[in-house]
Amino acid sequence: MPKAAVDGRLVLALSMFGLAMGILTVFLIPSPVEPFLWLAIFVVCALLIARRAPSRPFLHGLLTGLLNSVWVTAAHLLLAGIYLSRHPSEAGMMAGSPLPPRVMMLLTGPLIGLASGIVLGLFAMGATRLIRRGA
Repeated sequence: MPKAAVDGRLVLALSMFGLAMGILTVFLIPSPVEPFLWLAIFVVCALLIARRAPSRPFLHGLLTGLLNSVWVTAAHLLLAGIYLSRHPSEAGMMAGSPLPPRVMMLLTGPLIGLASGIVLGLFAMGATRLIRRGA
Protein backbone atom coordinates (compact mmCIF):
# COMPACT_ATOMS: atom_id res chain seq x y z
CA MET A 1 0.00 0.00 0.00
CA PRO A 2 1.54 3.37 -0.98
CA LYS A 3 2.05 5.99 1.68
CA ALA A 4 -0.22 8.99 1.67
CA ALA A 5 1.06 12.25 0.25
CA VAL A 6 1.98 15.18 2.43
CA ASP A 7 -1.01 17.04 3.86
CA GLY A 8 0.03 20.57 2.94
CA ARG A 9 -3.00 22.08 4.65
CA LEU A 10 -2.02 20.43 7.93
CA VAL A 11 1.59 21.62 7.63
CA LEU A 12 0.46 25.16 6.80
CA ALA A 13 -2.06 25.20 9.65
CA LEU A 14 0.49 23.93 12.19
CA SER A 15 3.05 26.44 10.96
CA MET A 16 0.77 29.23 12.17
CA PHE A 17 2.30 28.52 15.58
CA GLY A 18 5.58 29.63 14.01
CA LEU A 19 4.02 32.80 12.65
CA ALA A 20 2.55 33.60 16.05
CA MET A 21 5.85 32.86 17.81
CA GLY A 22 7.78 34.94 15.30
CA ILE A 23 5.67 37.98 16.06
CA LEU A 24 5.24 37.34 19.78
CA THR A 25 8.97 36.82 20.34
CA VAL A 26 9.60 40.26 18.87
CA PHE A 27 7.14 42.09 21.11
CA LEU A 28 6.20 39.97 24.11
CA ILE A 29 7.97 36.68 24.77
CA PRO A 30 11.40 36.91 26.45
CA SER A 31 14.17 34.57 25.35
CA PRO A 32 14.24 32.49 28.57
CA VAL A 33 10.53 31.60 28.16
CA GLU A 34 10.65 30.83 24.43
CA PRO A 35 12.01 27.23 24.63
CA PHE A 36 9.22 26.19 26.99
CA LEU A 37 6.58 27.57 24.64
CA TRP A 38 8.19 25.79 21.71
CA LEU A 39 8.16 22.53 23.68
CA ALA A 40 4.43 22.91 24.30
CA ILE A 41 3.87 23.75 20.62
CA PHE A 42 5.87 20.69 19.54
CA VAL A 43 3.80 18.41 21.78
CA VAL A 44 0.53 19.81 20.40
CA CYS A 45 1.79 19.60 16.81
CA ALA A 46 3.10 16.07 17.30
CA LEU A 47 -0.27 14.91 18.61
CA LEU A 48 -2.13 16.59 15.75
CA ILE A 49 0.23 15.09 13.19
CA ALA A 50 -0.13 11.66 14.79
CA ARG A 51 -3.91 11.88 14.50
CA ARG A 52 -4.15 13.45 11.04
CA ALA A 53 -1.08 12.17 9.21
CA PRO A 54 -0.03 8.91 10.90
CA SER A 55 1.45 7.40 7.73
CA ARG A 56 4.18 10.08 7.43
CA PRO A 57 4.64 11.72 10.82
CA PHE A 58 8.34 12.50 10.50
CA LEU A 59 7.95 14.21 7.13
CA HIS A 60 5.04 16.31 8.37
CA GLY A 61 7.02 17.34 11.46
CA LEU A 62 10.09 18.17 9.39
CA LEU A 63 8.11 20.30 6.94
CA THR A 64 6.26 22.05 9.75
CA GLY A 65 9.57 22.90 11.45
CA LEU A 66 11.00 24.26 8.21
CA LEU A 67 7.92 26.37 7.52
CA ASN A 68 7.95 27.60 11.13
CA SER A 69 11.47 28.87 10.52
CA VAL A 70 10.31 30.78 7.45
CA TRP A 71 7.70 32.62 9.53
CA VAL A 72 9.98 33.25 12.50
CA THR A 73 12.90 34.37 10.34
CA ALA A 74 10.65 36.67 8.28
CA ALA A 75 9.19 38.29 11.40
CA HIS A 76 12.63 38.76 12.96
CA LEU A 77 14.06 40.17 9.72
CA LEU A 78 11.18 42.57 9.13
CA LEU A 79 11.20 43.71 12.75
CA ALA A 80 14.93 43.34 13.40
CA GLY A 81 15.37 46.72 15.07
CA ILE A 82 12.62 46.05 17.58
CA TYR A 83 13.65 42.41 18.07
CA LEU A 84 17.29 43.26 18.78
CA SER A 85 16.37 46.14 21.10
CA ARG A 86 14.22 43.77 23.18
CA HIS A 87 16.67 40.85 23.07
CA PRO A 88 20.03 42.22 24.18
CA SER A 89 21.68 38.82 24.59
CA GLU A 90 20.90 37.89 20.97
CA ALA A 91 22.04 41.34 19.84
CA GLY A 92 25.28 40.84 21.76
CA MET A 93 25.93 37.48 20.12
CA MET A 94 25.35 38.99 16.68
CA ALA A 95 27.53 42.02 17.46
CA GLY A 96 30.58 39.75 17.56
CA SER A 97 29.86 38.40 14.09
CA PRO A 98 31.54 39.78 10.97
CA LEU A 99 28.14 39.65 9.26
CA PRO A 100 25.29 42.15 9.80
CA PRO A 101 22.53 40.95 12.17
CA ARG A 102 19.95 40.51 9.40
CA VAL A 103 22.35 38.34 7.40
CA MET A 104 23.04 36.25 10.51
CA MET A 105 19.28 35.81 11.03
CA LEU A 106 18.82 34.84 7.39
CA LEU A 107 21.60 32.24 7.60
CA THR A 108 20.77 30.74 10.99
CA GLY A 109 16.97 30.69 10.59
CA PRO A 110 16.87 27.77 8.12
CA LEU A 111 19.42 25.80 10.15
CA ILE A 112 17.33 26.22 13.28
CA GLY A 113 14.26 25.29 11.22
CA LEU A 114 15.92 22.10 10.02
CA ALA A 115 17.00 21.12 13.52
CA SER A 116 13.59 21.91 15.02
CA GLY A 117 11.89 20.10 12.14
CA ILE A 118 13.91 16.98 12.89
CA VAL A 119 12.97 17.23 16.57
CA LEU A 120 9.30 17.81 15.72
CA GLY A 121 9.40 14.89 13.28
CA LEU A 122 10.76 12.63 16.02
CA PHE A 123 8.11 13.89 18.44
CA ALA A 124 5.44 13.15 15.82
CA MET A 125 6.79 9.65 15.27
CA GLY A 126 6.71 9.04 19.01
CA ALA A 127 3.19 10.39 19.32
CA THR A 128 2.07 8.20 16.42
CA ARG A 129 3.49 5.12 18.11
CA LEU A 130 1.84 6.03 21.42
CA ILE A 131 -1.51 6.55 19.77
CA ARG A 132 -1.24 3.27 17.83
CA ARG A 133 -0.46 1.40 21.05
CA GLY A 134 -3.47 2.92 22.75
CA ALA A 135 -5.83 1.99 19.89
